[in-house]
Amino acid sequence: MTATTDTLGSRRGLGLPRIAPALRRLGPLGVTAAALLAAIALTTLLAPVLAPYDPNRPDLFNALAGASPEHPLGGDALGRDVLSRLMWGARTTLSGPLLIILLSTVIGTTLAITAAWAGGKVDAVVSRLLDVLFAVPGIVFALVAVAVLGPGVPGVVIGLTVAYTPYVARVVRGAALRERRMPYVEAAWVQGRSAVGICVRHLLPNLRPLIVAQSVSALGFAVIDLAAISFLGLGVQPPTADWGLMVKSGLDSATRGQPLEAIGAGLLIALVVAAVNVLGDRIGRQEGELR
Repeated sequence: MTATTDTLGSRRGLGLPRIAPALRRLGPLGVTAAALLAAIALTTLLAPVLAPYDPNRPDLFNALAGASPEHPLGGDALGRDVLSRLMWGARTTLSGPLLIILLSTVIGTTLAITAAWAGGKVDAVVSRLLDVLFAVPGIVFALVAVAVLGPGVPGVVIGLTVAYTPYVARVVRGAALRERRMPYVEAAWVQGRSAVGICVRHLLPNLRPLIVAQSVSALGFAVIDLAAISFLGLGVQPPTADWGLMVKSGLDSATRGQPLEAIGAGLLIALVVAAVNVLGDRIGRQEGELR
């Protein structure tokens, strides 16, 4: 009994991801990117505790004020504390892109695996659908959704989800077609396993590294797209704190002597996008090595 338990334990231990080797494979730059994203995520979650002021409370005595001990990044045109708004703004700036990537990854992966497994007419129909979606710029989908649902996050999320789905589906479909021809798939089929079972238990785990890397890399573009749409006034609506909105309002404040709002929001967007791209690249390499 002891020997069996030890053997099982050792096998399970060999299958568990180990933090130290994973960090080494990420490299110093990857670890720095992950730490930066973790710090931003933690700040986002603790914004109600860490933010020194209500992000939406105006204070005309602090309007366009510069940095001070009470307001480290000064105030915006309405006197709202810029630091507090940056902390709270991370919630809307990051939650929307995360939802977009989650939905587009699930839908795109499902379409890709279905097309690769079924082949024939199903694959042809899915491929033509992806070609049509590719032909339309993503911003058009977002604008159409906003026109139907009105300005706000829900319409933009729906529109960008449609726009991002073909990118996921095309990459995953190519990999799924290669996996579909592998001997282990034929062996599982001969053993009498169902198509759904083979796809879920065999194809999907082998495609996981590619899907994860693709999703992480796409997250940076989703952050830029949602911030840009909010900058145009079609995404997140005032007075909600959002980095894209803060860049827009901060440009007006900068011409009146208070550039910290635009600089802070723009710098955070750039840092998040850079960190996500670095991490996506490192994860893709790491998962490829593990395979």
